[in-house]
Formats: sequence, structure tokens, C-alpha cells
Amino acid sequence: MAQILVVKYENQADAKVFEAHYESQADLAVFEVPYDTQANGDALWYQVNYESQATFRIFKVKYESQADLRIFKVKYLEQAGWRVQGHKLQGKLG
Repeated sequence: MAQILVVKYENQADAKVFEAHYESQADLAVFEVPYDTQANGDALWYQVNYESQATFRIFKVKYESQADLRIFKVKYLEQAGWRVQGHKLQGKLG
């Protein structure tokens, strides 16, 4: 389950994330689900508010060069998934 917590400080994060403007720039296409039970694998994210609920913590960065992971939020579940196979974070978000 990819239950994601957005943290305030970089040193609290498991990864630094850049939100790409275009899907072609992303390592991972992410679909945000409305319920925690729907979060499955790396690409289906449910955003949590507390550290105790999180399976992975991210820090959002302003520039692509600062990021460990580049994501693009998609509108449909079927579009979600890894765009870069063999990424170092593959299988670690959920």
C-alpha cells in the first residue's frame, strides 16, 4: 500500500520528488485514490496526514535536478505505473 506522507523537511523524507509538467518527463505515473484500502503497489497513492499511517515519506522539490523520483499525476487508474523500468525506488513505495 502506497500511503504517502508529504513532509516539511528534506531530512525527514525517504525520497525527494519532483512533479513533472508532462507525462513523458516522469519516472512514475501516479494515480491518487480516495481510500487507503485502494492504495496498491507503487503507482496508486493515498495521501496521509500522520507519520504513523505512512508507508513512504516524500519531500517535494522545486527543480527536477534535485529529485530522486519524477512523478506525473494521471487522471485515470489505467494510466498509472512506472515509465522507467528498473528505477532504484521501484517496489519500495508501497
